[in-house]
Amino acid sequence: MTETIWRIYGIRHAENPGRKRGHNFILEADPEAIQPMDFYSWLLVSEDRAIVVDTGMDPVKGARHGHTHLLSPVDALATLGVDAAEVGTVILTHAHYDHLGFLDAFPRAHFHMQAEEMAYVTGPWMEKPWFRRAYESDEIARLVHLLHQGRLSLHGREARIADGVTVHWVGGHCAGQEVVRVRTARGWVVLASDALHYYEEYARGVPFSVVFSSAEMIASHDLIRALAESDDHVLPAHDPALVAIYPQHEGGKNILRLDVAPNGRCYP
Repeated sequence: MTETIWRIYGIRHAENPGRKRGHNFILEADPEAIQPMDFYSWLLVSEDRAIVVDTGMDPVKGARHGHTHLLSPVDALATLGVDAAEVGTVILTHAHYDHLGFLDAFPRAHFHMQAEEMAYVTGPWMEKPWFRRAYESDEIARLVHLLHQGRLSLHGREARIADGVTVHWVGGHCAGQEVVRVRTARGWVVLASDALHYYEEYARGVPFSVVFSSAEMIASHDLIRALAESDDHVLPAHDPALVAIYPQHEGGKNILRLDVAPNGRCYP
């Protein structure tokens, strides 16, 4: 049986060029130093299928958090030849506001998310402002509606979404954070999503500041290494380094081809 090979496109839909290191790292030595942040969603494409991973960020909500909208993920999909209205499968790596925008642009999609994430965002942890600060209640309500409409599957810690595409719970950043393992022409690539915001976390073995469990966050680095073909097959969700080391799609600088080999050093 022929194994499915996937291409991976990164859609850079927003940025925060003025973000500081103190916003990103606990016990940061130079908290006022600038460390820009980029925001991505992803598209997986095989010969006969397209899968969307996360759906971007609502520009209005992003602006409230200090982020600058660059590109509608729906428009980016069109540039890549994919009509959002026809997409059949969407993976939600977690339910933070910057990964859950534009849900209604996918009217035919079936969504997949960790059951632990739904329990988290609708349970008692949300009584604590620290844990609910990266969620938007209307988007969580939308997930509940999708669940009751039969359009959201809540899977266990590991699940197969398609041949060559599996999801794996890591926790840490939030209770239901998952990563996506994708078979590509150059081997297994791991979309780490927010299990890794920057390569620096992975290289230094340090936690990001928005965290549910720092122990799970650090432990996730080992699982990511085990799932990926190599460290050069790991993709963080927010690192501006991606623009420098992966080729741009001909449709514009904010769409990257991420299944090919990086053309430079990943780590700082």
